[in-house]
Amino acid sequence: MSIDIRKESAKQGTVEQRIVYESGNEMAAYAAHQINYHIMGYFPISPSTEVAQFLDLMKANGQHDIVLIPADGEHGSAGVCYGASTAGGRVFNATSANGYLYMLEQMPVQSGTRFPMVMNLVCRSVSGPLDIHGDHSDLYFALNTGWPIVLCRDPQAVYDMNIIALKLAEDPEVRLPVLVASDGYFTSHQKRRVMTFTHREDVQRFVGESPPEGFAHVLDRNNPITVGPYMNEPDYINNCYQQSQAMYRAEAVFDRIQQEYAELTGREYPILELYRMDDAEVAVFLLNSSAEIIKDVVDQLRAQGVKAGAISPNIIRPFPAKAIAEALKSVKAVTVGDRADSYGGHGGNMVMEVRAALQQYGNATTMVISRIYGLGGKDFYAEDGLKMFEFAIDAVHAGKVEKPYDYHGITAGNPAKAPKRVLEPMDYESLKTGLITVTHDEATGKVNVKVPPLRQLTKKPKRIAPGHGACPGCGIFSGLELFFKGIEGDIVALFHTGCAMVVTTGYPYSAHKATYIHNLFQNGAATLSGVVEMFHERKRRGELDDLGLKDDFTFVMITGDGGMDIGMGPAIGAALRNHRMIILEYDNEGYMNTGAQLSYSTPMGHRTSTSNVGKHQGGKVFHHKDTAQIMAATNIPYVFTGSEASPIDLVRKGAKAQWYAQNVGMVYGKILITCPLNWLSEDKDGADIIDFAVNTCFFPLYEVERGVTTITYNPEEKGKRVPVGDWLKMMGKTKHLSKPEYAETLREFEHEIERRWNMLKAKHENPYL
Repeated sequence: MSIDIRKESAKQGTVEQRIVYESGNEMAAYAAHQINYHIMGYFPISPSTEVAQFLDLMKANGQHDIVLIPADGEHGSAGVCYGASTAGGRVFNATSANGYLYMLEQMPVQSGTRFPMVMNLVCRSVSGPLDIHGDHSDLYFALNTGWPIVLCRDPQAVYDMNIIALKLAEDPEVRLPVLVASDGYFTSHQKRRVMTFTHREDVQRFVGESPPEGFAHVLDRNNPITVGPYMNEPDYINNCYQQSQAMYRAEAVFDRIQQEYAELTGREYPILELYRMDDAEVAVFLLNSSAEIIKDVVDQLRAQGVKAGAISPNIIRPFPAKAIAEALKSVKAVTVGDRADSYGGHGGNMVMEVRAALQQYGNATTMVISRIYGLGGKDFYAEDGLKMFEFAIDAVHAGKVEKPYDYHGITAGNPAKAPKRVLEPMDYESLKTGLITVTHDEATGKVNVKVPPLRQLTKKPKRIAPGHGACPGCGIFSGLELFFKGIEGDIVALFHTGCAMVVTTGYPYSAHKATYIHNLFQNGAATLSGVVEMFHERKRRGELDDLGLKDDFTFVMITGDGGMDIGMGPAIGAALRNHRMIILEYDNEGYMNTGAQLSYSTPMGHRTSTSNVGKHQGGKVFHHKDTAQIMAATNIPYVFTGSEASPIDLVRKGAKAQWYAQNVGMVYGKILITCPLNWLSEDKDGADIIDFAVNTCFFPLYEVERGVTTITYNPEEKGKRVPVGDWLKMMGKTKHLSKPEYAETLREFEHEIERRWNMLKAKHENPYL
């Protein structure tokens, strides 16, 4: 992380400060590094991913002592954070959207047992369909989790609120985990002028000693405790009551803390941000970044003689109902803009709570208009703000609200422009070439495959059309198409979230010629399992007889970009149930679709955006996961590895995979593919890099058929084995390993490659291993 620090110091408040120009994500990380948390459990998801990236870069340079723990998914990251918080230290996290929903069941556990931490929610649309831009649909799921929620309208607020939030979380009157919410991309990636503490000691003095005294934790051997016991009534309701009381106390505590912060810094964060509300007759209520834009609209309307004002809370849990009712007591009409809908509730969550506040405190005269706006990252401009005011002005003139609830900013559809099919369904006969023969040997139990020369398969149509948006040199689609050359007939493909999914399905277009399904990172295997079983059951019942099926579909799940980390559990579940389907993993050694963070398949010592190289760190610090061996341990009938470097081998394995998937059960395959953008390599060198990876024995080619391992290409027998260092020099992400200071990491990586290769050779020689 490179903070642009201006030489001049600011003289606001009583503490020395300095000016930086950075984004919201950078300021969340900067505040965290000044606090010097003990633990951050994390998993990358856009747009919050950068927070961990910036902290890892600072860690590599020795700027903080935070232990960064890369989890297998957001649910796991929440578990890491909860466990760390029970042990008495300070804990930090950041997430977004579906990642937050994946960890959602952990949120009430943390608040219900009263262990403080701070988590940044960089707000983003919740799927589906998939959209990675900013709105508040994830934030609204947080409202009932028992976490106080503070809001950040700009990068300055992100920095300040991250400091305030920790002090709020650890206050004896509160003792709850706190959520810091900012707008994805609008705030998280926008660079602005920010005032920061010059000295981290001043930050640490403000937040206080760690851990705070007087609260139990699990590392006190003289006071053993039970965390999260089973609880019956009336104890459970009493526990919830105490938590509720703490939540309501958080409003006054927050106000006290922000006043203390204002004395130090000169920056105030009142419960409600009120703009020209003293005599306002019409108002707009908005959260976060939009609340800054609306101020300009207020000024424009005031210049025209309209008594306009704006309201935006800095904290929404607890909801400042009394303060809002007081602010609106003289307002004739207010438009409440929600950047998410509560489907079926006649408005978003904020408008419901504003209406409830007015009723609770006896305001029956202020008219309330609900408008849903800005979903999926749709920009909010001054003209949108003007329209929000017009809804309120019209209500005042009419003496009533004509349309209490509606969406603002939608586009009417045009039937004449409805998407039309561009590619006709692939001809079955062209897919069923007959050039590949697959026979089952009853005596050995093995499947034998004969594959013609590749040139004879070039006429076979591609499953994915040209025109996708992959980076130059990306190996995903050449690898997938080579595998698909071995598949005869129709397929149904499911793609996990990842590069292959994102670059082929930008609505209203699709590069997929065959039927395609998408589900989230973690749950593709379970989803395709349901498709497979529904197909066979509907076929058994005769419901598909009229569809002209000549053969069964081949069901293929494509995963990559770390999908076999977060999706490992459902994949193993599908394997143990032995559904007749194929899971094919393209391994590009990282979470490339979110910005090249480390995955568990990233090899030791390799550089990623969350395993940086610096004087205190030399790339990833632990070894890569061997998913092929993990899946082989589930005893599914067929497991294989493949690469473009051995095309006939990969086509043959594709054909064998299809036979097993249609006749026996689950198949798992793993192909190594290049990612020049994030491997920092030349586009043209992809095939050579993969070839070297195979010939170093880092990525051996083999298959496990009915439990028996066979190495299908042995570089030692061919006289082609090359040193690991020769492969690593071909990629910018690993060139540092040739330097003397990283020699020990290189030795350990080489040793692990040799150990795994020797184990594989032993399995090849002994069918019982």
